[in-house]
Amino acid sequence: MVKNVRILEFPCYLDRFGSLVAIEACDTIPFDVKRVYYIFGVEDGVRRGFHSHEALEQVLVCVHGSVTILLDDGSEREEIVLDDPTKGLYLGHMVWREMFDFSSDAVLLVMASEHYDTSDYIRDYKVFCRQTQRR
Repeated sequence: MVKNVRILEFPCYLDRFGSLVAIEACDTIPFDVKRVYYIFGVEDGVRRGFHSHEALEQVLVCVHGSVTILLDDGSEREEIVLDDPTKGLYLGHMVWREMFDFSSDAVLLVMASEHYDTSDYIRDYKVFCRQTQRR
């Protein structure tokens, strides 16, 4: 399995009124959440991501529909399908990610440990591979 990646399972409370999933920083999420955004309306065949982060941690949850995530730690690669809103994908630092095969109704929620900082991004795969070899 790719290093610095794991599936988180969130408690789901179900009753006659429906389902509820509560996500709490430093409890169900292993960091303080400083930024939240979501991706939706991705057209068929579009791939997103193509980057890694030096320090940022994230949790991805497909709250509706499905999406495939390609993960790469510089040595191992794997694909994970997110299609269950009770599961989150934890991505630590230095994990290359690409998102694709969004269902037409997909909503991908992303929780991040830091505010947006362009200097934390590694957008060149060759640079990413060189940096992972040095660690």
